[in-house]
Amino acid sequence: MLRFDTYNFAGKRAIVRVDFNVPLDENFNVTDDTRITAALPTIKKILNDGGSAILMSHLGRPKDGPTEKYSLKHLIPLLNKLLQLDVKFAPDCIGNDAVSLSSSLQKGEVLLLENLRFYKEEEKGDEGFAHKLATFADVYVNDAFGTAHRAHASTTIIAKFFPKNKMFGYLIESELNGLDKVLHSPQKPYTAILGGAKVSSKITIIENLLNRVDNLIIGGGMMFTFIKAQGGQVGSSMVEDDKLDLAVDILRKAQEKGVKVILPVDTVIADAFSNDANTKVVGVKNIPDGWLGLDIADDSVIEFSKVIEQSKTILWNGPMGVFEMPKFAEGTKKVAISIANATGKGAFSLVGGGDSVAAINSLGFAQKVSYVSTGGGALLEYLENGELPGIKAVRE
Repeated sequence: MLRFDTYNFAGKRAIVRVDFNVPLDENFNVTDDTRITAALPTIKKILNDGGSAILMSHLGRPKDGPTEKYSLKHLIPLLNKLLQLDVKFAPDCIGNDAVSLSSSLQKGEVLLLENLRFYKEEEKGDEGFAHKLATFADVYVNDAFGTAHRAHASTTIIAKFFPKNKMFGYLIESELNGLDKVLHSPQKPYTAILGGAKVSSKITIIENLLNRVDNLIIGGGMMFTFIKAQGGQVGSSMVEDDKLDLAVDILRKAQEKGVKVILPVDTVIADAFSNDANTKVVGVKNIPDGWLGLDIADDSVIEFSKVIEQSKTILWNGPMGVFEMPKFAEGTKKVAISIANATGKGAFSLVGGGDSVAAINSLGFAQKVSYVSTGGGALLEYLENGELPGIKAVRE
C-alpha cells in the first residue's frame, strides 16, 4: 500500500476526501474549525511537493438538493486564511465548472467542490457519480476518518478508479495507528472505560473487548442496567429492562475470560433530570423510588482511578454521568484526570466518541492523552468489526 509521507505529488492532482462537516452559526461563520485544521498537514504536503489539491466533503444532512445553509462556499474565507492562498470553488461538485477548474488547476492550487450530499448519489454509493469525481484527479487520498464507516461514493466507491494511486492522508494514518495499538498490540494491563446511556449501543464493542482487555470499567447510564441485573434497586434511573439478561451474560463471559468488570459503588442521585434538582449520594444498589442516578460519586472515582492509573493501555468511550449538566460532570472530569495521570506515567490512552472528546477538550486535556479520535461512529464500528468500508477500499 502507498504511504502518504513518501509519495511524491509533484505535477499530480490529488482528490482528497476531507471531513469538513463543521458547525456554522446563523451568519455562516465556522464556530469550531477542529476538523479543518486537522486536514491542513495533508493538504500542505501535497502542495509543498508541487501538486494540487481538489477537496471534497459533505456538510450536514441536506434533504432536497442544494441548500444555502449547507453550502461549502461558507468555508472559503477560513480556508483562504488557514492555507494563505485563494481557494477556488466549484458551485456544483460534478458540474462543468468542476470539470474546467480541476483540469486547469496549477501546482500549489486548491479547489473546493460543493457539498457532495447535494446529490443523492453520494450516500447511495453510486458508481457513475464516483467515476465523475475520479476523472478530476491522478490520485485519491482519503483523510476523512469520521465518514470511513459509510460506503459512500466519495469515501469508498471512488477508490476502485485509482487501483495503483490511492492512499490515506496523515489524519487517517494516525487514527489507524492509534486504533491498532488498542485493538491489535495493547500493552498490559489494558483497561477499557465505557460510559454513555445504553448498553444496547455498545454490545458488540463489549463482546469484542472482552477478548482483549484485562479490566472493563462501566459508568454512565448503562451502569444501571448492570446494577438492576444483579438485583440492585435503581429507582427511576435509566434502565434497559429488555437487556437485563444480556448484562448478566456479559458479566458471566467476563468472568470466564478472566476480565475484571468494575462497576460503580455509589452514585449522585437527583429527584429530577435537571441541573437544579435536589441531589444526594447513595450506594448504587439503594436508589430510592422517584430518584435517578445521574453521575458516579467519589468512592466509585477512587476505585476507577486505582485501576486506570495502574494501566498501560487505556481506551475511553462515553461519559460517566450527564456531563452536559455541571452538577453531574464531576465523575467524568475525575476519570479524565486519572487517564491524563496514567498517560503521564507512560500509558497509551485513546479517547473517542463525541461526549468523551468534548469532556477532554473542555478540560483542556487533549494534549495530556495519547490520542483523541475524530471519528465517533467510525471509531465504534472499527472497535466492533476491526474494519471499515472506507479503510478496506484503500487497503485492497
